[in-house]
Amino acid sequence: MNSQDQTATYHVMSRTALDGFPLEAFEKDYLLDLIKRMSGLFFTEVFGFTLMGNHLHLLVKMLPEHEFTDEAVKEWLVQFYGEKKAMPWEGRLPFVRDKFASLSEFMREIKINFTRFYNKRHGRRCYFWGDRFKSVMVEEGETLINCLAYIDLNPVRAGIVERPKAYRWNSLGYHIQVSNKEGFLSTDFGLKQFNVKSDEERVRLYRQYVYETGAIQQADKPYTKTIPEKIVTKERERNFEVDRKEPFLYRTRYFTDSGMIGSREYVSNTYQQFKHLFQSKHEKKPKLVKGLDGVFSLKRLSESV
Repeated sequence: MNSQDQTATYHVMSRTALDGFPLEAFEKDYLLDLIKRMSGLFFTEVFGFTLMGNHLHLLVKMLPEHEFTDEAVKEWLVQFYGEKKAMPWEGRLPFVRDKFASLSEFMREIKINFTRFYNKRHGRRCYFWGDRFKSVMVEEGETLINCLAYIDLNPVRAGIVERPKAYRWNSLGYHIQVSNKEGFLSTDFGLKQFNVKSDEERVRLYRQYVYETGAIQQADKPYTKTIPEKIVTKERERNFEVDRKEPFLYRTRYFTDSGMIGSREYVSNTYQQFKHLFQSKHEKKPKLVKGLDGVFSLKRLSESV
């Protein structure tokens, strides 16, 4: 789906078809390891994730295939499959490149492999995941960091933890608890305007942003939990000077129900590039997201995207 000169960042969501909360600690650990392995094989840059009891969130950039040499692709194939199994793929490099640059293929490999693991572990033969995953195209910068904070705050909003860093299966917990082991996650965070060079300082700034954001009650979801103010106060005293950002995007449904979200220019230009993938034959126009100045949204893409 990516053109040769354009990357695209997506907020990806997928929910289980099973009742209740089937993803327990062991399953979440396996799913996280699987996502890490697949992100090392595909042309991706992962910004963040949250694995909940019945669904997952990923914020991932799909990189253009032309940035990777044939030699690099062959090396990844050997590392992933082993030298013997990788040999037949070397004669199909154009196909391999298309596959590795595809968000759909990336998610397909994750979901199929996890289903096999789960079914074998529980002695079953049925679907694990529900409908096809949902994906929202996200503009980098302020929109990206808002979306990433939304993802990391899921366990807080659900009342599972009071501090996002205390959750084992989200990106902030991964940064704090295991120091971003193996460099799995990008530390860009859309904070280039701060000209921060060290990973440690970028994580600190992002942590500040999440805690300040997490203390704000969502206007359209008054029943959700927030980070207690006393915890935020303690974090301020211990780790950072307060530099409040724009209020958190209260209408978080736009991060899950839109086709793309960002500035008017980003939404308009991206729509022109991908409008052949929309089901509607009528020209779509960006609509202002209420409650956030300068941010626009567009209706969902076709499920074939």
